[in-house]
Amino acid sequence: MRYAIIESCGKQIWVEEGKFYDLNHIPGEPGDSIKLNRVLLLNQEGKIQIGQPCLNNITIEATILRHLKNKKITVFKVKAKKNNKIKQGHRQKLTRLFIEKILV
Repeated sequence: MRYAIIESCGKQIWVEEGKFYDLNHIPGEPGDSIKLNRVLLLNQEGKIQIGQPCLNNITIEATILRHLKNKKITVFKVKAKKNNKIKQGHRQKLTRLFIEKILV
């Protein structure tokens, strides 16, 4: 089993070849190919490489499948003793990436 832990958009994500993941919005058009080079850990059949903080010679090729929005969340703010209530909604923009291969 070959997997890597990468850092993208301030989050650490466990990725495997041939699967897709939803990350925070990455600029680009669907079908564009991108390279992710912030690889923190790589496991190849039990052989583990750990970067300090990153592995320099390893990149991950991914393809942007589509842009989408996350579920809507409700933000409700109340100021005590002022009769002030604010209700807002928010939907985070996401990008769906397909991990093609992990290049060593």
